[in-house]
Amino acid sequence: MINGKMVEIMVGLFVAAGIAALFMLAMKVSNLNAFSVKDGYHLKAHFDNIGGLKVQSPVSASGVRIGRVVEIEYDQDSYEAEVSMVIDPKYNRLPTDTTAGIYTSGLLGEQYISLEPGGSDTFLGEGDRLTLTQSALVLERIIGQFMFSQAAEGVTKQ
Repeated sequence: MINGKMVEIMVGLFVAAGIAALFMLAMKVSNLNAFSVKDGYHLKAHFDNIGGLKVQSPVSASGVRIGRVVEIEYDQDSYEAEVSMVIDPKYNRLPTDTTAGIYTSGLLGEQYISLEPGGSDTFLGEGDRLTLTQSALVLERIIGQFMFSQAAEGVTKQ
């Protein structure tokens, strides 16, 4: 026969294992353990609008995750958002004319930076800046522009 104390210990171990499993699942889903921020080389890019981009957002090229956003600041000289990212060192052949754009995975998914390699023979290195950027499309702004154009169209038809 199992006494009450043993049942309590077994339930406690079961709960602890469940919490550990949920933590492991969360780490796997968020893919935070796949890329260490310490490793790699840093790049910077300026954007007019970053939308909902956040620190730890993925950086990808051709759909393959090659890095992460590590810092977002506001540049008071250029009045733009400055995004710092770290790129995995095995992806060290990004041409200097690579473009960076902010996209959304799915209709309402997370935002990420997509890099489109150019054709230059020289490659980006530690601390380089991407000069060709495309800001995030903000859904609210697009809807507002559509509604404004529809309202203006309705006024001209009358």
